[in-house]
Amino acid sequence: MGGKAAPALPRPQTMDSLVKVYLIPGPVGPAWNWLEPASAPWNACMPPLFMPPLPVVILAGQSGLMRLVITTSLACLLAAGSGSATPARAAADGQRFDLETSDGVTLATWLYEPPEDAKTLATVILVHDFEGSHETVEPLAVALRDAGCTVAVPDLRGHGASKNRAQPGGRDDTLDIRQMRKPDLELIAAGAGGRLREQSAVRGDLETVHAFLASRSGSPPDTLVVVGCGAGATLATLWTAADWAWPPLASGPQGQHVQALVLVSPSWTAKGVSLQPALGTDAVKQEIPVMVLAGTHDRDAIRLFDQLKRQRPKAWFDQRAGVEFTKAKDVEKPGEATLFLMQLDTPLTADKLAAEADAAARIKTFFSLVLDADR
Repeated sequence: MGGKAAPALPRPQTMDSLVKVYLIPGPVGPAWNWLEPASAPWNACMPPLFMPPLPVVILAGQSGLMRLVITTSLACLLAAGSGSATPARAAADGQRFDLETSDGVTLATWLYEPPEDAKTLATVILVHDFEGSHETVEPLAVALRDAGCTVAVPDLRGHGASKNRAQPGGRDDTLDIRQMRKPDLELIAAGAGGRLREQSAVRGDLETVHAFLASRSGSPPDTLVVVGCGAGATLATLWTAADWAWPPLASGPQGQHVQALVLVSPSWTAKGVSLQPALGTDAVKQEIPVMVLAGTHDRDAIRLFDQLKRQRPKAWFDQRAGVEFTKAKDVEKPGEATLFLMQLDTPLTADKLAAEADAAARIKTFFSLVLDADR
């Protein structure tokens, strides 16, 4: 299903892989986390690994001579229905499709696609916070698209252009997030009913977007990442757990399509909807690489990271604002971790944090680390 092709978009900037090795005397400390030599063959537009201006991976040594490897193109490694899909309009940055959930909600969804000849690293479902919309996370969607990702961003039910629900008999309801209760919100992450996923009786917002993406290519995306902000992070986590819960068929798997999860200012509980059920699943506890992105006021994000850290004692990386990073003893370089905490020195949270350029840079680098087939 589809519509008119998305408008031509600029090619993402790329550069050759460059690696420089420096021998630096002296002890390890915060001052050595980031290095900016005067003569360096890198592009100034390159986003940082975890903090500006350039990523430095400490390979060995606590004093004396240390070997620091600067990978100047790490972030540039990125190439950057089940529900009816009706194209509604083409915007400068994304094309709108109107999908339909199993309970009759018209789900306005924006698709941001890189050029056809661009290498695509991942397909992303981006989930905004309560009282947000695709517009509040559009800067992140565009940044990921420019890095080579295909990004689908629904206006969740009760938000933006997704406020209409068809009822039997031709009567329509108008949905408003301010009046929606827990059962309505749980439907956003719902996907269940029967043994065949493509015939499931209950298909909520995120499951409908997933089915739409599968219908466009003829199969589910090979590399699917879910990015959620605020309460959207809670819903993204619940839907990811549901994706991994579908039983396999003789013909192959029905689920386990989500390959990584990014949680921006996650809320432990949002309008009665809790993260806790998903945190008890193997998928979220151990199987899927997870990045928690936080501002300085995001207490739930720190709490979530600390809980997941206990489940992954050998595979975590912790970069809090204003202090030197810490990591599990067995992690010699960031790419060996599967759980990351990245805290930015800002009071911004959720959609506003996700819209920051620094947040987009860290998310793109997380993709390059955990989605690399050779990691």
